This record gives sequence, C-alpha cells and structure tokens, in this order.
Amino acid sequence: MNQYYDQNANKTNPQEHDVVMRGRRILEITGVKQVESFDNEEFLLETVMGFLAIKGQNLQMKNLDVDKGIVSIKGKIFDLIYLDEQHGEKAKGFFSKLFR
Repeated sequence: MNQYYDQNANKTNPQEHDVVMRGRRILEITGVKQVESFDNEEFLLETVMGFLAIKGQNLQMKNLDVDKGIVSIKGKIFDLIYLDEQHGEKAKGFFSKLFR
C-alpha cells in the first residue's frame, strides 16, 4: 500500500471541472482558469475543459476563488454553452461577438 502511495505522491492531477446547478438559480463551477468577461446577462469563463458561456437574467458573481478555480454565479440561468479549448482563439473571437 505504501508503494502505491509513494508512486502517486508526486504526480499532479489535472484540476477537475464540475458544474453544479441548484434550482436553475445557483451555479457552482470548478476548474475555472479565468473569468474572461461578465455582466448581468452573460458570463464567459475559461475552464480546464474549454470555454464556457453562461447566459441568463440578473446574473451575479456570488463567489470567486481564483487560487482554487471556483466560481459561483446566482441568477436565472438560460444557457450553458461549451467551446472546446483546442479552439481557444476561435472561442475568444466567437464569444467577443456574443458579448458585445
């Protein structure tokens, strides 16, 4: 058992990405690298699994922990849209049009 622990002790696990929605009013998101932009109708987050756009009404950032990569958003959620990280530059262009 110790050998297994020692083997894996120095390996770094990629940060996990989870999205938990409670009652369509609260989103808790982990694995966030960066908050690209936000207002009361749209958020654009860069996550470890690509860009995530959140659309809704009366959206507010409830919690932001940059070190842990955690963002909590409250408001009425309409859409969650992913664009894979392999299209990073394309995503920024696409979302810049969305967030004008």
